[in-house]
Amino acid sequence: MLTSFIQGKRTRMLGKLTLILSLSVSAAIANAQSYPNRTVKMIVPLTTGSGADIAGRLVAKSLTESWKQPVIIENRPGAGGLIGTGVVVNADPDGYSLLVQSASYAANPAIYKKLPYDPLKSLIDVAILGQTPYVMITAADGPYQTIRDLVIAAKSKPGEITFASAGVGSSTHLAGEYFNQMMGIKLIHVPYKGSPEAISDTMSGRTTFYMAPLDTVIGQLKGGKVRALGVTSKTRNVAVPEITSIAEQGYPNFEIGLWFGVWAPAGTPAAVVKKMNTDINQSMQDPEVKTAYEAKGIKATPMSPTEFGKFVREEMAKYQKIAKDANIEPQ
Repeated sequence: MLTSFIQGKRTRMLGKLTLILSLSVSAAIANAQSYPNRTVKMIVPLTTGSGADIAGRLVAKSLTESWKQPVIIENRPGAGGLIGTGVVVNADPDGYSLLVQSASYAANPAIYKKLPYDPLKSLIDVAILGQTPYVMITAADGPYQTIRDLVIAAKSKPGEITFASAGVGSSTHLAGEYFNQMMGIKLIHVPYKGSPEAISDTMSGRTTFYMAPLDTVIGQLKGGKVRALGVTSKTRNVAVPEITSIAEQGYPNFEIGLWFGVWAPAGTPAAVVKKMNTDINQSMQDPEVKTAYEAKGIKATPMSPTEFGKFVREEMAKYQKIAKDANIEPQ
C-alpha cells in the first residue's frame, strides 16, 4: 500500500514536471514566433564607416524589411570595442539588444589581461555576417611600390617605420603584428580610434601602412587616393581583381582575414537565437545585400550558431598565438 502511494506520488510529480516543461517549450516557441515585436538595436562598438558598421547596416536594412520592425545601428566606439560590447553584455537577454562586431571580438582576449566580461560566457554566438580580406594600404605618393620595398626598408631602418590600427587589441592591430612576424621585421604600432581615422592618416603619410578592411577602403582604392600593396587572402578578391595578394608576391604562406558577426546577451532564449540566425542568414541572400557585399568585397558565409561559435573559438586561438609570438604583454 505504501509502495502504491509512493508510486502514485511520483507519477503525479512527473506529470506536473512534464506539464511545466511543455508549457515552457510552448512559451519559448510563442516568444520566437512573435519576435521581434518592437525595435531591435544593434550596437556596433566601432566608429561609423568601420567594416562591421558597413556590414551591419546592410543586414539591418534587410531585417527591417523582413521583420516589419525597425532595426537600428548604434555606434559605441572606444577601448578597442570594449565599451560597446559591455553595453550589450549588460542588456536584457531578450533579443532586442545585439552586438555587431568584427574579428576584434576574438582578438581582444589576446591583448587584454582582464576583460570586463567573459567572451566565452557573457554573450551568445548568433551569426556570422561575412568575411573579407584586409588590403594593405600606403600613401598614394609614398615611397613604397611593393611589399618587398617596405620589407627591405624596415630591415634597414629598424624602429622608424610605423603601422596604423583601428585600436589596441583590434583585429587590424594583430593583422599588422602578423605581417611583422611573417616578414621578420619589427614596426612601430600607432593605434587610432577606428578604421576611418587610420585610413586618413595613412593616406596623408603620417603612418606608413594600414591593414584596412577591404570594405572600408574600397572607395579610396577605386579613386586612386591610396596605394594597395596587396590583399591578405591567398587569392585575389573579385571586387578588386587588379590587386595582387601578398601570397602571390613571394610569400606563399601569408594569409589572414577579417569577418563580422552578431552576438546576443547570455540567457537569450535559444528559440529566439535560432530565429535570428535563420533570418540573418536569409538576409544575406537578399539581392540588394548580395550586390552590395560583392561590390565591397565581402563574402557571405552563413553558419549555424554552433558552427559560428566553433569558428569564433578557433579565431581566438589564432590571435592568442599571434600576440604570444609578437611578445605582446597583455594590458
